[in-house]
Amino acid sequence: MTTAIHRRVAALRAGADPTGIVRLVSGWLVLGDPQVIEGYCLLLPDPVVSDLNALSGAARQQFLADMAACGDVLQTHFSAVRINYAMFGNVEPALHAHLFPRRLDEPDGQVTAQPWALDWSAAPTFHPQQHGPVVRRLAEAMRSRVPGAQ
Repeated sequence: MTTAIHRRVAALRAGADPTGIVRLVSGWLVLGDPQVIEGYCLLLPDPVVSDLNALSGAARQQFLADMAACGDVLQTHFSAVRINYAMFGNVEPALHAHLFPRRLDEPDGQVTAQPWALDWSAAPTFHPQQHGPVVRRLAEAMRSRVPGAQ
């Protein structure tokens, strides 16, 4: 089965996805589109697998370690009080992790809301001029703090 995750990983491998932040040992960190919460990112495995349980041993540990390391960088970079992590795969049946840096200065009513309760249609979509600097700064931070980030 080919999913949006498969297509996005193929584009990242080809250098054709401007949302790509860094290549990690387990996959790719990309900026989420749309930016429903500033700094929203996804971790996509490479190679793509159906779900977390399809990974075994070291590969599973690496994906989870990369996810947490990305969260550490996002928490620092966006002055977040926490990172919301989510893995579903119900709409796109391939492993991918959503990472949302949550800050106390979010608009009223959003601070305690889970991300899927927000208005995604009103969120800014990715634009290279607007979001390119964020991608580059996150890439620098990831390369300096996460082992294996390229």
